[in-house]
Amino acid sequence: MGWVLLAIAIVSEVAATISLKLATDGKKRFYVPVAIGYVVAFSLLAVALTLGLPIGVAYGIWAATGVALTAVLGRVLFREPLTRLMLAGIGLIIVGVLLVELGH
Repeated sequence: MGWVLLAIAIVSEVAATISLKLATDGKKRFYVPVAIGYVVAFSLLAVALTLGLPIGVAYGIWAATGVALTAVLGRVLFREPLTRLMLAGIGLIIVGVLLVELGH
């Protein structure tokens, strides 16, 4: 159950970050999902940790997945650059998360 909550927390955090971009681009109504998304994300992360997920593993997956998803969604939704070097970095993030999980 902790892994499911972590996954939902990551999606919520990424949604809040995308909403933040929309809000700062002049769509002020998106500040509401920013606030809700971050509160939900951190609350679910806290519950996942309470259920026994190790903080190093949980936060590593949270951060890495969030960075990768946000970069890809930034490209898709806002036409932000996603260079080969950035894609290589995302690949390294994936490898890093796998190594952290396997090391646990």
